[in-house]
Amino acid sequence: MKAIVLKHNYLKLLLIAVILAFGSFTTYHKFYVSVTQVEYVKEKQSLQFISRIFIDDFENMLQKRFDPSIILNDGKDSEQIQFYIQKYLKEKITVVLNDEKAAITYIGNEYENDIMYCYFEIEDIPEIRSIALTNEVLFDLFSDQQNIMRLKINDTHKTFVLIPEEKTGLLNFN
Repeated sequence: MKAIVLKHNYLKLLLIAVILAFGSFTTYHKFYVSVTQVEYVKEKQSLQFISRIFIDDFENMLQKRFDPSIILNDGKDSEQIQFYIQKYLKEKITVVLNDEKAAITYIGNEYENDIMYCYFEIEDIPEIRSIALTNEVLFDLFSDQQNIMRLKINDTHKTFVLIPEEKTGLLNFN
């Protein structure tokens, strides 16, 4: 009976030691990522974008770049905050369609839980023969930021994972 109790205690100690050993090697790591869906709607001759960005990361960037008092998703987005959001995103997201830089129209944004949804559009596109997308959102704040671009164009589905060292994805339809 004594041997069974000792074995049981030994197993408890071993389990605690394993948990502590593995626990000391793991550290909390936050992932820095945004996801942008890009879809060509041929009937409307429109390229439509929806970007999903973590509010806290984007807010941090706006505070460092423009104004430390900026708070997103508090129900009080001023015209100034909207101006900063649009200005930053237009600087960081560029599109070259058919070998010509395209003008992106920022439509607006909304918040859901901890995500900011940003909407853009490029109009009057009769066809897409090639597209080059550059997305540098938050690269200036986080060196390990990844911007995932999910495209649906001309029945083609393609995903690019853009990083600071490789910030542009290219797709040709020739």
